[in-house]
Amino acid sequence: MSLATASLIPLSGVDPALVEQLLDRAFGPDRHKRTAYKVREGTQCLPALSFAALDQDDMLVGTIQAFPVALTDPAGRPHPMLMIGPVAVLPERQGEGFGRALMAAQAGALDPASPLPQMLIGDADYYARFGFSADHTAGWKMPGPWEPERLLARSQNPAILPREGMLGPWKG
Repeated sequence: MSLATASLIPLSGVDPALVEQLLDRAFGPDRHKRTAYKVREGTQCLPALSFAALDQDDMLVGTIQAFPVALTDPAGRPHPMLMIGPVAVLPERQGEGFGRALMAAQAGALDPASPLPQMLIGDADYYARFGFSADHTAGWKMPGPWEPERLLARSQNPAILPREGMLGPWKG
């Protein structure tokens, strides 16, 4: 399979039931219990930053979403961010470049004039190629269990990231 025959389209152009099926296949049917769901609880994905990958047969093989979240510092000030994910590719189609293509599409859709910091929960080795690291997240907390080395952030100016805080849905 060549990515040249694949298509990336807005996620809004895909039946939500198909997206849910793909996420169940990629992360398991108990995925709603994961901490990531608590961080973005009550928010909707941002359509301009959420995409689907279709293969040459127009079958849904991957998705990426972004959600508005905030890191609330110890003084109670919320710092808006984007939560990237879930990034999901059908297990049997992983390694074909769909995840990289989805990450590139989303990065291309971000406004370079006013980039919000982005965070995600994922494999540091994989997401480092996209500029994500755990270098600035050691003092961050989340509403549930997580592995600190998997809490990653990307920012054009890491100095603006609070050293401590609690991640949760953006209520602004």
